[in-house]
Amino acid sequence: MQKTAIVTGSTSGIGEAIARSLAQAGCKVMLNGFGSPDAIETLRREIATSSKCEVAYSAADLTRPDDIEQLFEDTTSKLGPVDILVNNAGVQHVSPIESFPTAKWDQILALNLSAAFHTTRLAFPGMKSAAWGRIINIASAHALVASPFKSAYVAAKHGLLGLTRASALEGAAFGVRVNAICPGYVKTPLVENQIADTAKARNLSEEAVIRDVILAAQPTRQFVRTEDIAALAVFLISDAAAQINGAALPIDGGWTAQ
Repeated sequence: MQKTAIVTGSTSGIGEAIARSLAQAGCKVMLNGFGSPDAIETLRREIATSSKCEVAYSAADLTRPDDIEQLFEDTTSKLGPVDILVNNAGVQHVSPIESFPTAKWDQILALNLSAAFHTTRLAFPGMKSAAWGRIINIASAHALVASPFKSAYVAAKHGLLGLTRASALEGAAFGVRVNAICPGYVKTPLVENQIADTAKARNLSEEAVIRDVILAAQPTRQFVRTEDIAALAVFLISDAAAQINGAALPIDGGWTAQ
């Protein structure tokens, strides 16, 4: 599949797995995220070499709309028009609502929700003109259900699902499909940091948080694997998924089935 994909937050975790899988499927990929320049360049070369596809990198700060516009300009100039957009970048903070830092609220809403609006608005014109486009928003089980001490994250992910559905309706007549993947707990750096924060908020040990809070939510009692989410993303860009649009697809070990 000779398509060009932007995957935000793709220097680690879920985004990295999706970027790798899209490249293996034949896509040119623009990586984006934070990390040491040497580690990111090693990752970029590794994916490009193993997939034999072009892979570039943008250090755009997705809390800044001007940086997002530059991300699209750089992608178009280096790899071609954007056919596939995966909005994966995110941040989390765990705190009781009465003491939730307002700066953290602003940051979480900016990165987890507003950034996806900006990338979507920039992707839509080219996708509609080409009569083909795929946007995948990495939401969360928290786009469907809530948990305590995560007011900003839950609000942002619910909003992201709303954005998914609205943009799916707008793109439907133009060959543009927009869907949300809603993972449960995945053992990524974001979740590992959340374990410590949750332990503090609930006055529990980290082992107890994993056993009694995190995996207790998932009937399989297992973390979701990043490669499982990546496989679903690859399916959603395929012709077999052409009639899947505006969907919220849980991959959560049964969490939201309860």
